[in-house]
Amino acid sequence: MTDGWVGISIKDSGIGMSKEMIGNVFRLDMNTNRKGTDKEPSTGLGLIICKEFIEKHGGKFWIESEEGKGSTFYFTLPFKL
Repeated sequence: MTDGWVGISIKDSGIGMSKEMIGNVFRLDMNTNRKGTDKEPSTGLGLIICKEFIEKHGGKFWIESEEGKGSTFYFTLPFKL
């Protein structure tokens, strides 16, 4: 917690994403869904919903990823006592 903000990161060791995919993953007009590490299906909506929820509460959401090495999902939210 720094300067009234809480920061959280979630890291996985999944299939990762290219920079191009990260740029498109929050767009409803782009098809970014694909099978995961265990061939599980994806709708492509989960990250869009998370980002919108966090931003509506004054926070920020971003992704760092490398194909074949996994992703880290970061978000911040304002902290008030």
